Amino acid sequence: MASRLLRFEDLTLGYDRHPVVHHLGGEVAAGSLLALVGPNGAGKSTLLKAIAGEIAPLGGRIERCGFSRHDVAYLPQHSTLDPTFPITVFDFVAMGLWRRIGPFRGLGKAGRTRVAAALAEVGLSGFEHRPIGSLSGGQLQRTRFARLLLQDAQLILLDEPYSAIDLKTVGELAALIERWHGEGRTVIAVLHDLEHVRGHYPEALLLAREPIARGPTAQVLTAENLFRARQQGEAFDENAPVCERKAAA
Repeated sequence: MASRLLRFEDLTLGYDRHPVVHHLGGEVAAGSLLALVGPNGAGKSTLLKAIAGEIAPLGGRIERCGFSRHDVAYLPQHSTLDPTFPITVFDFVAMGLWRRIGPFRGLGKAGRTRVAAALAEVGLSGFEHRPIGSLSGGQLQRTRFARLLLQDAQLILLDEPYSAIDLKTVGELAALIERWHGEGRTVIAVLHDLEHVRGHYPEALLLAREPIARGPTAQVLTAENLFRARQQGEAFDENAPVCERKAAA
């Protein structure tokens, strides 16, 4: 049986004490390939932020089993990079090594070799000296994946990794995710394309502010569960009362 990597204990998440995810429980085993699905505003991105340590729970807790939040590679939904910022593709990707070498040490030959290999892995060899702002959306997403490669993390969090990119890039990045899974890494991804989830993700968690279903994807993404999730999302009250903060992760 796979070891436990994450445990959620009566977890409630939100902003300004307004809950977004209610009373989530359960575990994620090491080596899982798990899709987070649900209607818009269901709390999927919020859950990833909490796992990454970017927000604290309003109630309950997240137990990280044998690792810290610094061992997590997190790809947010939107890049915070200013496209006009004068940075090359090589330097942008090399930031994935900062946790290992620190921001003030040079890369050295070994580091440069690793950056070049990561760029080759995502099909961007020859782009090293291009300004990051000159890239297409698909090319930029490839550079973000190359940076994740260099982080060499055991837990990888992906928030809508295929948003606004071409089908060829989707296929190649999906193959990279499957390779990470084959290496025993744990991948949790927020996704909207349910057919893609059915074809590539063995496990799914269906959220609609609260857990609707969790387990093997075919058993989670049933018409009944999806209808219930849609009803739950439509019934959400934007004026729900605030919550007192009870615990930290």
